[in-house]
Amino acid sequence: MPGYSYEQLQQLVKMSHEMKKMAYCPYSRFPVGAALLTADGTVFTGCNVENASYSLGICAERTAIVKAVSAGHQKFKAIAVASDLKERTIVPCGACRQVLMEFGGDWDVIMTKPDMTYEKMTTKELLPLCFGPTYLQRERAV
Repeated sequence: MPGYSYEQLQQLVKMSHEMKKMAYCPYSRFPVGAALLTADGTVFTGCNVENASYSLGICAERTAIVKAVSAGHQKFKAIAVASDLKERTIVPCGACRQVLMEFGGDWDVIMTKPDMTYEKMTTKELLPLCFGPTYLQRERAV
């Protein structure tokens, strides 16, 4: 496993499922939890937090990212995401995929099911044609 152990992966999966219980989702009733592993081994968790003004809600993945960045972390190894979907793994929404890609394309997204099974893809595999920092480096026409 690149950059982390099987035990760390299992811990992330378990923690993401625990975080579902913390979700504030009175409108969708779709709890999501996330556990993010930083480059130095610190784990940050997150859950979705909805709002009556729907567009102001925040997803679990972005909650974990914001907590990590606000604590000084910008390098990540993996994030596990959990929901109550039983037939398939949960996948990050498009907005979360873009936010994950902001911090690199070569770290893992572990998409889980309630039975703790999972699928793993890199951030780049989840958002292959992403908009990134290189698009903001403008060439000047002479």
